[in-house]
Amino acid sequence: MKLYQDKHANTNVITGYGDDHVMIGKTRHEGNVLVSAGRIVGDWAPQAGGDLAGLTAEDLARAAELGAEILIVGTGRRQRFPQPPLLRGLVEARIGFEFMDFAAACRTYNILVAEGRAVVLGLLHER
Repeated sequence: MKLYQDKHANTNVITGYGDDHVMIGKTRHEGNVLVSAGRIVGDWAPQAGGDLAGLTAEDLARAAELGAEILIVGTGRRQRFPQPPLLRGLVEARIGFEFMDFAAACRTYNILVAEGRAVVLGLLHER
């Protein structure tokens, strides 16, 4: 018996991850993925890896299509930063962003989505 109301039962939350996958709820997703509270986009940023090589401004712009006010990008075991010109579109669209290692990105996304924030998580698996 539940003793509390689960307001986030239909919300995508990260329940686990590894070097080659992420668990969203009870479903395993491999490869790069873009996640919002209500949507999952598989095969996101297909040319990009955790080292950010191959990541494009168009890949980041897809976060806006999901209604993001905040974009968090997980870059694998280590935190890595993109070149500033790559971020111009996000700045112009007034989307906040942060690049973090996987663990920090997943935790931060879960906290923000639980607060009802318009957050999108992009995960780039290391190659």
